Amino acid sequence: MAKPITITNVRTILTAPEVTPLVVVKIETSEPGLYGLGCATFTQRYLAVATAIDKYLKDFLIGKDVANIEDIWQTSFVQSSWRNDAVLSNSVSGIDMALWDIKGKVAGMPVYDLLGGKARAGAAVYRHADGKSLSEVEENVRKYMEQGLLYIRCQWGGYGGRIDQIKAPENAPEGAYFDPHGYARNTVKLFDHIRNAVGDDIELLHDVHERLAPIEAVRLSKNLEPYRLFFLEDALSPEAVDWFAVMRQQSATPIAMGELFTHPQEWLPLIQNRLIDFIRCHISTIGGITPAKKLAHLCEAFGIRTAWHGPGDVSPVGHAANLHIDLSSYNFGVQEWWGPSDLIKEVFPGTPELRGGY
Repeated sequence: MAKPITITNVRTILTAPEVTPLVVVKIETSEPGLYGLGCATFTQRYLAVATAIDKYLKDFLIGKDVANIEDIWQTSFVQSSWRNDAVLSNSVSGIDMALWDIKGKVAGMPVYDLLGGKARAGAAVYRHADGKSLSEVEENVRKYMEQGLLYIRCQWGGYGGRIDQIKAPENAPEGAYFDPHGYARNTVKLFDHIRNAVGDDIELLHDVHERLAPIEAVRLSKNLEPYRLFFLEDALSPEAVDWFAVMRQQSATPIAMGELFTHPQEWLPLIQNRLIDFIRCHISTIGGITPAKKLAHLCEAFGIRTAWHGPGDVSPVGHAANLHIDLSSYNFGVQEWWGPSDLIKEVFPGTPELRGGY
């Protein structure tokens, strides 16, 4: 029997090629030259993630057999006793992805083959078209259409529609005082304009980003029905998920949810009651490839498609992990894509490439 390949070192790499802090984990092994990379990016608490890995997980992992991904995930997850938080899950994700990377290298196969092989030749993506005016949003939508994109997320004035602001009271602290009602009305105007301008052959999306009260989110979902959105994203906060039942009863607009989820009890009721149409977790925040693939299979049984979170605060290593799950999942829906710069590609050679909308 061949001698097991074991973990000899765990390194946390912090980098910020474009200001956004990214966290990458490198697992080194007893096999010379064999290592794996994983994404553990939690931009808002990146030092906490690095500390959790360097001070608590590293010593726990050294000496373990790299082949035992499931056992390492399960034991790492419960090692701290308290669990299901963004810091721990991102820490475990960095380890998990790196172990899958090693598994693929040892097998001489891409990870998507280890997950069951390709269910498609490429992953369709959506990009974000924003603007300060309707004409500017339309211009940006058309630019993406010219690049071959079939899925485009439209925002007018960023999250919450910054074009409208409530007049602040006297002596109020400095800040942005958004008008949620104005934002909701303008979002309907936006999609009326864009749908009439570009026709029905392009799939349109929108991200509420939890900027509305639940009943206003329900109303917006109903008012957007005529424009046949591919999905309405994060219409409610994780604390208000019970409202999805109300939304489902009143609207046929497809719903995507999960970007801020960290705990299975947040998504299980939505899946088993078929209250959402797309699951879009940040896969490092739920613990990496191992739990994300299980979640994809669970969603498949309930007719729910995947749309993993894929902004600039996912490292290219994390985007690659998204892609391997996308390619191997029968119920893949669409993949969010941020568009890496030349600087990102220099720091992360091998970053996935966008070609013709895929």
